[in-house]
Amino acid sequence: MVHRFILHNDRIQEASAETLAAGQVGLLAGWGVFSTLRVSEGVLFAFERHWARIQRDAALFHVQLLEGPDVLRGRLLELVEANHAHNSTLRVAIVRNGGGMWAGLSTGRSSDLIALTADTKDWGHGVKLAVQPQARHAACEFAGTKILSWAVNLTWLENAQQRGFDEVILLNERGEVSECTSANIFIANGSQVWTPPLSSGCLPGVTREVLLDEIRVPGLAVGEKPLLPSDLEAADEVFITSTTRDLLPVLEIEGAKVGRTLAAQTALAAAFHARLRQYVAERRSTNAARV
Repeated sequence: MVHRFILHNDRIQEASAETLAAGQVGLLAGWGVFSTLRVSEGVLFAFERHWARIQRDAALFHVQLLEGPDVLRGRLLELVEANHAHNSTLRVAIVRNGGGMWAGLSTGRSSDLIALTADTKDWGHGVKLAVQPQARHAACEFAGTKILSWAVNLTWLENAQQRGFDEVILLNERGEVSECTSANIFIANGSQVWTPPLSSGCLPGVTREVLLDEIRVPGLAVGEKPLLPSDLEAADEVFITSTTRDLLPVLEIEGAKVGRTLAAQTALAAAFHARLRQYVAERRSTNAARV
């Protein structure tokens, strides 16, 4: 459930307030970018990585960012304080306001900033995955972007949930594993941990990036390589990652049980949470020094 207050541009206001217009083409066409952040002890975890992806995707889709990273971070933290959401999930979206024949009268802004917080969801101890063929076009120039046009993903997810599954593995045009509708996917075989490369069409998830770039566990090597559904079926472990899930084991794929151990996932999850605590401590220390 969304919390009481939202951020709209430079104002904190009631979530029920009327603030948007029908002529905002970004709302009608899903023309905009977004990201979902973890708020831990009042700190926006890995904000720099989220900002880098927002900036990259906004440039690709011609969405103007009117706020720089420092201003945006400050406004998001104001929202966190207003909602007392010091341990929560935060969604930030930048919506394009012009372009095309259905654009309305100018609001004076080329884009709108919208942010909201919600309680962190309990995902349970593992997930059951369905499989969706031909769901990612890896060769498309827009593959791997996080944009507001999300209805296809939501429909695939809803279809899977109606069949008793929790998430969906999305295959690309080559039949390779790309990602899930809102998570990246990893396998482990012994000491080797693999996730599909960006060339599979997957989103460069922030948790995925942290595992690849920052997490080091003795005896484990984490890397990228193309994966087929058969690789998941034969793996010692399969798990998914996202901002809201951290590292979550996969229990079944299309009704077939997968994985025989949780050793790699458990070790990586412990290292990831240690990195999270370190980041939060560093950010809180920096903020205190500025006061």
